[in-house]
Amino acid sequence: MPTSTDARPAALRERLDDARLYLCTDARRREGDLEQFLDTVLAAGVDVVQLREKGLEAQQEMEYLGVLAEACARHGALLAVNDRADVAHAVGADVLHLGQDDLPVHVARDILGPEPLVGLSSHRESEVAAAAAQEGVDYFCVGPTWTTPTKPGRPAAGPDLLSFAAGLGTARPWFAIGGVDLASLDEVVARGARRAVVVRAITQADDPGAAAAELARRLRREPVR
Repeated sequence: MPTSTDARPAALRERLDDARLYLCTDARRREGDLEQFLDTVLAAGVDVVQLREKGLEAQQEMEYLGVLAEACARHGALLAVNDRADVAHAVGADVLHLGQDDLPVHVARDILGPEPLVGLSSHRESEVAAAAAQEGVDYFCVGPTWTTPTKPGRPAAGPDLLSFAAGLGTARPWFAIGGVDLASLDEVVARGARRAVVVRAITQADDPGAAAAELARRLRREPVR
């Protein structure tokens, strides 16, 4: 019979398998509504939420992540940390997301142990194929599909990369990322993506809850009510 520490990764992977909508948000210091915003979008259908705000000191990042962790616990969502394995370990995050230039996955695993999920960004066919097979990776992101101000200077990979990822037939979960919004989501889905990472489509929406609900509905292919 598995121990509790053995069971946690399996339970997290089950939740990841069911996840469709992944949100990256800053700490909303300008708006001053982080907790309310999180409750709204998580209740509307966001499955994974990641704090993405460059330049924070570790202590400050951990304070904001505490707010995210409490919101995720209230709504049964997964908490993700960007880049930093030490911070992910310190806050007990469910997910650590790594870029191609961050710590190698095996080094992050040495820091984290087996429990948190690890995601990996991929920007070209060779990276997508590697991420789909690499040991220690639980999911991967494919893109940026279109240019986005959240990744200045990074050229768009284009929607063909989504088709390539879908054609691999991997059982490993993967997410389309980069310029995904309500206007572009139909093409994302048509290219074979079943999961998406969004930023501005929710964080800059006039009604973040409504935007999250519609994105989640369409990714889950639920009928209009």
